[in-house]
Amino acid sequence: MGSGYYGWEGSRMKRRFCFLGAGVFFGFSLSRVGAAEFDLIWKMFTGEDLKLAWVMLTAIITGFVGMQLLRITGYRGVDGLPIQIKKKPVTWLNAAGGSLFGIGWGMAGACPGTILAQVGEGKVLGLATLAGIMAGTFVYALMAERISFKE
Repeated sequence: MGSGYYGWEGSRMKRRFCFLGAGVFFGFSLSRVGAAEFDLIWKMFTGEDLKLAWVMLTAIITGFVGMQLLRITGYRGVDGLPIQIKKKPVTWLNAAGGSLFGIGWGMAGACPGTILAQVGEGKVLGLATLAGIMAGTFVYALMAERISFKE
């Protein structure tokens, strides 16, 4: 491995283009599997077509196995530190946030990843969902400064 920032050699701009390329590839992949299609998302939530659920399960398993392999083999994260997978406490806030996320995903037919794929496909109504995600993130940031989120 290199010794530069992020553990690899090259300019900062090159790294940014690598990350941009990975994001474009991810968005293209979401679009190709139909993750940006409201009808397919609706069918997944109603149990009519579980294709998208299987795609997500495959991604979760692949990510889990990949992270374990990176951790075991001693690779470091982009911050240069060893990869550690720490257990975090589960609180009622996790359930509340997950429920709110799921409701929004079902209503809008998009999550933060797929909304960018929808906008990239030219689905203009996706811009309203993107604005809602940004507004929600802003409100959370304001609340997090004022409130200590504890059980």
